[in-house]
Amino acid sequence: MKVAIRNIKTFAHQIKEKLQNKQYKEAASQIKHVFIGSKITNGILFKLFIYTLLVALGYVYLYPMLYMVTNSLMSMSDIINVAVRWIPSSLNWENYRIVWQDLNYPRALMQAFILAGLPALSATASSAFIGYGFARFRMPFKKTLMTLMIMAFIIPPQITMLPTFRMYANYELLGSIRAFVYPAILGQGLNGPIYILIFYSFFKTIPKSLEESAQLDGASSFKVFTKIALPLAVPSIIIVFLFSFVWYYNETYLSGLFLRGSDMLTLPLRVQQYINEYTSMYPEGSRARELMQAVSLAGNILSILPLLILYFFTQRHFVESIDRTGITGE
Repeated sequence: MKVAIRNIKTFAHQIKEKLQNKQYKEAASQIKHVFIGSKITNGILFKLFIYTLLVALGYVYLYPMLYMVTNSLMSMSDIINVAVRWIPSSLNWENYRIVWQDLNYPRALMQAFILAGLPALSATASSAFIGYGFARFRMPFKKTLMTLMIMAFIIPPQITMLPTFRMYANYELLGSIRAFVYPAILGQGLNGPIYILIFYSFFKTIPKSLEESAQLDGASSFKVFTKIALPLAVPSIIIVFLFSFVWYYNETYLSGLFLRGSDMLTLPLRVQQYINEYTSMYPEGSRARELMQAVSLAGNILSILPLLILYFFTQRHFVESIDRTGITGE
């Protein structure tokens, strides 16, 4: 901060001296260079615009989080008091204790990790195997199969909901985690095609000379895949597993459909059911529903807290994996 203020004072002093010496063109050129820059992108005005845009976007994303955190810590008197909006009069951890106890949070969190972890591991293994096959082997109708795979990703799951539900019912997969694990093993799990494309794109970048030299030494195709391709594909494995885990963890639509009647539910779905059961006992607009607001926000915080902790410990590997796999916003 002190360095920036000193630079501004130096710049103002230089401009003042040039204006006193009637060096108007030099002063205008220096002002233009500082505010606009030689390529526009390195000027103060452009940087000010970028920082303002980033702050605005950050506020849009952080506002719901800040609202949930502050309101989840409010007591009943704070909720009723219209003068209390952001900062609670005192930190009320009772809301979290209620949700923790009513949901049996440790058990619910363990079930959520199982529901997200097993399909994520299955999807990572199968998509790596399928992606390597598409990248390295010639097969009949290869382009057609890849086109069908991409179409399977484009089609919304709501369109295929009814036939999928009937098929799972015929195979007695409803109400069990097998409804998520079996499709993931076959490469048709939640957003499975995009995982295959990530591995396919990565394996295409590996030089074939590495695999050919191993094959000359007598290594089979499976050994080349497990000993050479997979160790090099660690960035893709990390990014696919994290994506898959988060998507399965946050899934509520398919979980409510396929796991109906099961004791195992995703944590967001369990929190939503808990809130719905509580609010259904009271009429719309009643004071009890207003008092339930802080408890429901506490439940939402507890449902997303594991993902925040996961990202906090894996953010470095996450960013490096995205950079090395070449994933962009395109």
